[in-house]
Amino acid sequence: MEALQIALQILLGVTSLLLTLLILLHKGRGGGLSDMFGGGMSSNLGSSGVAERNLNRFTVVLGITWGIVIIGLGLIMSYST
Repeated sequence: MEALQIALQILLGVTSLLLTLLILLHKGRGGGLSDMFGGGMSSNLGSSGVAERNLNRFTVVLGITWGIVIIGLGLIMSYST
């Protein structure tokens, strides 16, 4: 059980870093603080290329994996004596 907990903790660290990087790679959608102060440029929000769609899919899959790892770690830690 200890090995599984260590493996899940390592997986949590890796997925957290990758998820942060993938979220930062996304294109801005506008409406944030930069728009409030006049720094934002709105462009064609409806169109997204193949790379953006693949980035979205990969981010969602990684986010779901991250959530499952957290739930698994929580269950292991709550039921270990």
